[in-house]
Amino acid sequence: MSQPQRIVLVDDDADLLRLVGMRLGAAGYEVEAHGSAEAALNAMAARRADLLLTDWRLPGMNGLELFDEVRRRYPALPVILLTAHGTVPDAVDAVSRGVFGYLVKPFDGQALLGKVAQGLALAGNAAASAGDGWRRDLISRSPIMEELLAEARMVAATGASVLLRGESGSGKEVLARAIHLASPRAAHPFIAVNCGAIPDTLLESELFGHEKGAFTGASARQVGLIAQADGGTLFLDEIGDMPLALQVKLLRMLQEREVRPVGAGKAIAVDVRVISATHRDLDVLIRDGLFREDLYYRLNVVSLNLPALAARREDIPLLALHFLQQVNARYSKNIGGFAPEALAFLAGARWPGNIRQLSNVVEQCCVLSTGPLLTLAQVQKAVASASNDIPVLAEARRQFERDYLERLLRLTGGNVSDAARLADRNRTEFYRLLQKHELTPGRFKPGMDD
Repeated sequence: MSQPQRIVLVDDDADLLRLVGMRLGAAGYEVEAHGSAEAALNAMAARRADLLLTDWRLPGMNGLELFDEVRRRYPALPVILLTAHGTVPDAVDAVSRGVFGYLVKPFDGQALLGKVAQGLALAGNAAASAGDGWRRDLISRSPIMEELLAEARMVAATGASVLLRGESGSGKEVLARAIHLASPRAAHPFIAVNCGAIPDTLLESELFGHEKGAFTGASARQVGLIAQADGGTLFLDEIGDMPLALQVKLLRMLQEREVRPVGAGKAIAVDVRVISATHRDLDVLIRDGLFREDLYYRLNVVSLNLPALAARREDIPLLALHFLQQVNARYSKNIGGFAPEALAFLAGARWPGNIRQLSNVVEQCCVLSTGPLLTLAQVQKAVASASNDIPVLAEARRQFERDYLERLLRLTGGNVSDAARLADRNRTEFYRLLQKHELTPGRFKPGMDD
């Protein structure tokens, strides 16, 4: 038997809470009533709701402020406002901002049940339309991930730009691909670009394309990755590493829905949905002048936060067995699983590298194993080896570049002109590299602390 749908009801009128709660309960809903917005937010953080029904006027945070906070945390949750006659114009305006609907007090029971049913049906239809295939690579049973995936599935049905936040290795590209598969664009391309892994000098040409002869070495016309994603989804990973000059072109593309390849005389119309991701604090980058605020608002229509693996430990055994099956197929192995104590050890480990680190540990164990089960000793050895922080290639390149720049600045005492000359780069490009790695030349001048 399926669980009843859960409605969180918020009003400072105890009599209304009781009457509305009784009406909804008699209709088969599970109702949790609260007298303030703050109490309702705490309840929704502890357990997921299917719909929020809130009064407009509340002590402390009002109903519209509650909606704004719910929209930030749970973009997929339908919200219905209860309003008096005097605030109907405000309620109408709230609907244009994303509130599902409103009811004017006093309202009868049938109007209440009808509006609630409509809100739940809208959420349910959007959730069901994608099926389960879209999330096949997202292995999870943790409540925190189920909440996130419910939001992702609802967002996928829209054309809104999405910003994914989370630590390195937490699965941002996997989630981006899942959103694409759950969207109306699923039959069209999904193009992923790591903005931090492509040299700044090549990134513009890779994204926007170029004409033959546009620059030295451009021996043939190249279609950019944005144009290749036409009709589909463009995933920009590590968007915080994008150079400021290129941020301007990306903003123009988002506003005008067209791209101009390097060296081209005219622009090309494109239809792409942009999902971006970062593990960096974009607010700090904006404050420091390293990221455009107008581009941030274009990309951050909806924000989804991926939890670290340590925050979803119940998923670790599932993920470990999933990776084991993949490695078995890749290397033609037939390892049956993990010894119980090995699986328990994995579930309790730190995982600073998140899912990527867990995948590497399982692969290392499988490659070196000749037995039917992976033992505790094998797992402990692999985790200890992974704890030596052997980075992926892109991260190794990034760290080498930063170390190289620091050495140049130390050698030249923070003189950018001299450092750029030694690096065989012009000052503008060298400054861009310093911004990318958040290095301040003045810190390397003689007498300054390093």
